[in-house]
Amino acid sequence: MTTEGEVAVLDYGSQYSQLIVRRVRELGFVSHLYAPEKLGELKGPGAIILSGGPRSTSEKDAPDVDFEKLKAFGVPVLGVCYGMQLLNIKHGGTVKPGVTREYGPARLITGEPCTLFQGLSHDSQIWMSHSDTVQHLPEGTKVVATNQDSVPVALQWGEACYGIQFHPEVTHSHEGTKILENFLSLAKGKLAKFSITDFKNQMLEQIRKEVAGREVLCGVSGGVDSTVLAVLLHKAGIKQRCIFVDHGLLRKHEREDVVAQFAEVGVPIEVVDASAQFLGALKGVTDPEQKRKIIGNLFLDVFFGAADHVELLAQGTLYPDVIESATSGSIASKIKTHHNRVDRVMELKEAGRVIEPLAELFKDEVRALGAELGIPHRALWRHPFPGPGLAVRVPGEITEERLTSTREADAIFMEELRKSGWYEKTWQAYAALLPVKTVGVKGDERSYEQAISLRAVISEDAMTADWVELPYQVLRNTSNRILNSVKGVNRVLYDISTKPPASIEWE
Repeated sequence: MTTEGEVAVLDYGSQYSQLIVRRVRELGFVSHLYAPEKLGELKGPGAIILSGGPRSTSEKDAPDVDFEKLKAFGVPVLGVCYGMQLLNIKHGGTVKPGVTREYGPARLITGEPCTLFQGLSHDSQIWMSHSDTVQHLPEGTKVVATNQDSVPVALQWGEACYGIQFHPEVTHSHEGTKILENFLSLAKGKLAKFSITDFKNQMLEQIRKEVAGREVLCGVSGGVDSTVLAVLLHKAGIKQRCIFVDHGLLRKHEREDVVAQFAEVGVPIEVVDASAQFLGALKGVTDPEQKRKIIGNLFLDVFFGAADHVELLAQGTLYPDVIESATSGSIASKIKTHHNRVDRVMELKEAGRVIEPLAELFKDEVRALGAELGIPHRALWRHPFPGPGLAVRVPGEITEERLTSTREADAIFMEELRKSGWYEKTWQAYAALLPVKTVGVKGDERSYEQAISLRAVISEDAMTADWVELPYQVLRNTSNRILNSVKGVNRVLYDISTKPPASIEWE
């Protein structure tokens, strides 16, 4: 369902398309992502942005746009990368294949004054990711910026139609957000405003209407998404059952912390202790994919087994999940590639018995909504924790002894991060137990014990991640405490791998 006055982003497949929507919302305006063929279904957009994409405009069946419909809206239009090349063709120009792909930083040298670059530096860093480039410029085209080699990277057609060869939505384009803000100013105040307070009120009303007196089943983990979802449903005054499954793969004191957290926000939860069942099923299993299958399938069996019946199922699906047709943040996210137990969820969805109140929001917006609902700050800034729990942080066989070592080391690391103020500066951090033993010295004796790897990363969406340059004192304190108090560990490492090529978790 489209919103009048929204900023419609046409998705041509760029890895950064979601970021455009996110940046527009950060500027305070409603924005959604659409397939280009949905252009005709839009109802009064306030502005339209054509994203970048991996294809070439010269390819057969290359993604296109209905240019007549685009012009008929009479709103500001911005083409980014592929979008710029497409607009140049539609205006009567041509595009040529590049000899090599241009990827990485470049310089934006602004030229003739225009609204798009108002208030920007004359020379600013931008981020490129393209192979094709414009060749012939149609009559009336203005080159409003070039790169350091005098190659056109920003074009203007008419009063409110622009094309830029770079990506303003990524942080590597230093003044990219200002460029988007300038572009949106061309709408002259006709854009729909995005407010988390208004969204909350609309959601509460919509939930009451959608639920219509039925009981809602909600799986909770204590994470940000499921906590905000449960509190939102509670504030709507509907009847719900919140089920927390303890699969025995939790962090130290996590079960007690989750129970206390939900008691604090006034939402009753039911705890199902299935730890013995999970650990029994995992005995002797070392293959990571097999472990995920066992945990995911058993989780759904336990979860639905705890419910007498299901009238409605609530899922914490977020907007990036909707875009990707994925189910991250939901119960189904715990099953990854495993399908034999997902049938129950799909049946409910096909029957219209699944509600996803957070499906319009990004993670940072979920946190803002949670604050609006009165959820404590520490709950909203809790680090992500994977569905399979410590199973992905204990490579190799899962045993109670190995889990205990991991829990103790992880608790020490979290405590040191909080004490030093670094917990909220990191997106995710944890301790993993490596499946190797090395020789060490404890007291006057040789030891042959295991190694702990500490991991702390920063990320926006978990698709990419960089390691955090923690202060040496934090690492020293953490290492000393682990080596002196965690049984069976004689070595502590710090993981300085980026994603890619590494993953965030060890498994």
